[in-house]
Amino acid sequence: FKGGLEPEKQQYIIHGGKTPNNELSDKIYVMSVVCKNNKKVTFRCTEKDLVGDVPEARYGHSIDVVYSRGKSMGVVFGGRSYIPSAQRITEKWNSVADCLPHVFLVDFEFGCSTSYILPELQDGLSFHVSIARNDTIYILGGHSLANNVRPANLYRIRVDLPLGSPAVNCTVLPRGISVSSAILTQTNNDEFVIVGGYQLENQKRMVCNIISFEDNKIEIREM
Repeated sequence: FKGGLEPEKQQYIIHGGKTPNNELSDKIYVMSVVCKNNKKVTFRCTEKDLVGDVPEARYGHSIDVVYSRGKSMGVVFGGRSYIPSAQRITEKWNSVADCLPHVFLVDFEFGCSTSYILPELQDGLSFHVSIARNDTIYILGGHSLANNVRPANLYRIRVDLPLGSPAVNCTVLPRGISVSSAILTQTNNDEFVIVGGYQLENQKRMVCNIISFEDNKIEIREM
């Protein structure tokens, strides 16, 4: 995340996850490098309080940063959360369900969050792959706990940040891939690689994928 009072410094956003005692966290932390020399790197990590539509505690989600018209915004999507006690039909206290398919925009400068309901996003997803490029996020794959499927999803979520209210729209793109819990790494400015993950409950993916961008078009191919 590039921004804040010192825009030349990069900050890192940490959100959610499980605590050591198996509770879920809804906290957001901002981590930055304070001092760096040959022998030691010092980090500062501060908790960020949010107001508005605060994302519930979750894990298996994604958080990215988009940039539009000189402004930036965090985007939280997907993940799983514990079922509220009043809705449980089992004795297990830690029964989980996919979070609702809402998209949250988080303003790190002012500490406010707003949720958006997009008709193209019908099911909650967890352990998907997300790629952020400028004002756009691409969501690939993921696992739907309710249906126990890994659909070949490919969504493009575009965020426009004018002077007024943000505009968020979603487009369903063809030729997605079925994958969950994969590792994504960037190899150059316009190319990413997806490694590992699962294509079925007990079947790991034995292929990798190259994701390349050209003129805002996305291409996915096996390697």
